[in-house]
Amino acid sequence: MEQDYIKLIFGLKLKQIRTDKNLSLFGLSKLTGLSKSYLNEIEKGKKYPKPDKIAILSEKLDVPYDQLVSLKLDKNLAPIGELLQSKIFKEIPLDLFGIKESDLIDIVANAPAKVNAFISTIIEIAQHYNFSRESFFLASVRSFQEANNNYFDDLEQSVLKFSKAYQVDLSKPISSKDIEEILIEEYGYTINDNELKKHQALGSLRSVFVPKTKTLLLASGIDEAQRIFIYAKEIAYNYLGITDRLYTFPWIKFESFDQVLNNFYASYFAGALIIPKAELSTQLQKLFEMKTFNNSRFMKLMASFNASPESFYQRLTNVLPKAFNIQDLFFLRFTHRAGSEKFHLKKELHLSHQHSPRANETNEHYCRRWVSLNVLKNIGKSDKSHEFSVQISNYVNDDMKYLVLSSATKDPFRDNQYRSISVGLLINKQLERKLNFLKDKNLITHEVGVTCERCAIKDCKERQAPALVLDRVDKNKQIATIVETLNKTFS
Repeated sequence: MEQDYIKLIFGLKLKQIRTDKNLSLFGLSKLTGLSKSYLNEIEKGKKYPKPDKIAILSEKLDVPYDQLVSLKLDKNLAPIGELLQSKIFKEIPLDLFGIKESDLIDIVANAPAKVNAFISTIIEIAQHYNFSRESFFLASVRSFQEANNNYFDDLEQSVLKFSKAYQVDLSKPISSKDIEEILIEEYGYTINDNELKKHQALGSLRSVFVPKTKTLLLASGIDEAQRIFIYAKEIAYNYLGITDRLYTFPWIKFESFDQVLNNFYASYFAGALIIPKAELSTQLQKLFEMKTFNNSRFMKLMASFNASPESFYQRLTNVLPKAFNIQDLFFLRFTHRAGSEKFHLKKELHLSHQHSPRANETNEHYCRRWVSLNVLKNIGKSDKSHEFSVQISNYVNDDMKYLVLSSATKDPFRDNQYRSISVGLLINKQLERKLNFLKDKNLITHEVGVTCERCAIKDCKERQAPALVLDRVDKNKQIATIVETLNKTFS
């Protein structure tokens, strides 16, 4: 067990015993003959006393020696001990967020009771909403993306260096054959397209990498866009020198936060390689200068890159904030089974602030006026491989409007399953200056909410449930008003 943990546990116990006996640090110093600064260092977990000093503390505080040195914590400090022993501070690279591990240790040492209450609350919330370790790590990566406006110049530069070193022309669409050749010739890969289809249980996997033999096993049902993305991620792992990585796509499990973060880095590199920033920025500028929005023109723009709609929309969240200073945006991915009335929000990203379309864990009904859901319903009823739509969503409760672009495609690995990808841009003065077509009267506008249970729109034909949450809020306001009136009347 790490010495830091042992020192911290001793310090927490000493501080708890001292405060329970209503002793100040000065008072404990007078009682034991040990200096106040020395005792302070012990309580903060920075020093561990020698046996003779522990004996003095045991005698003067009337606490058994074995109880002082035991790593067992009482129920008031147990959650903190579990947190520290889990080494969660070691798993998450806190420096990504500008936090030092020592800062957290000081917070724990200085206010153990409050930290314990906070940790217990977090644990209770996590259990109530089934918030797993994986969910925590993924949320941490998402926060890291948001903190950096989802743009990472070091990765962008790495893509440019790679393209120069391997003579990959970024001004033209890249094919999977171009990348495959580099994987085989430069990194010694073997590509196998036949093995995975023999294993029915692996039907949801697109790829499996076997590091010992550098064999990349690919599902037989993947299309060109999926193949090149998988190849580009493998290029990223090798070119960036990443060894602590995931070996399946999509991932099954991960052992550490570093694997989750490295998976994000590889995905970002792949997106930047397949959809180069310079080329995408040029084409977007032309689109933004148009006075009317043309669906076919946007679809053609997407098709000009050898990428899936999801990769394209993800790339928009990298390029729009950096190249066009459009930072008030969100990204959503929904899944849906044809014929079902359930829509599942599987992925989200919010830049600048938490926008209205956000994950909801209380089984409420997402607004059926969202374009994200409508494209899913439409593609389930048609023979199209790609359903696209755009609308202006006016969030009545928040008094905010978004331009929302949304695409739906079939899940090639699941029958009757579809997914939609959406990007929403907050309509403000800046966006109006950037996008000429926002004045296009043919753009459809819908008044929307977040969920039916929280929506104030009256006479909504698409409503799936009554506004129970708002009704409860209104009732509480009414009660508060009556109570206030009674107080004034009888005061």
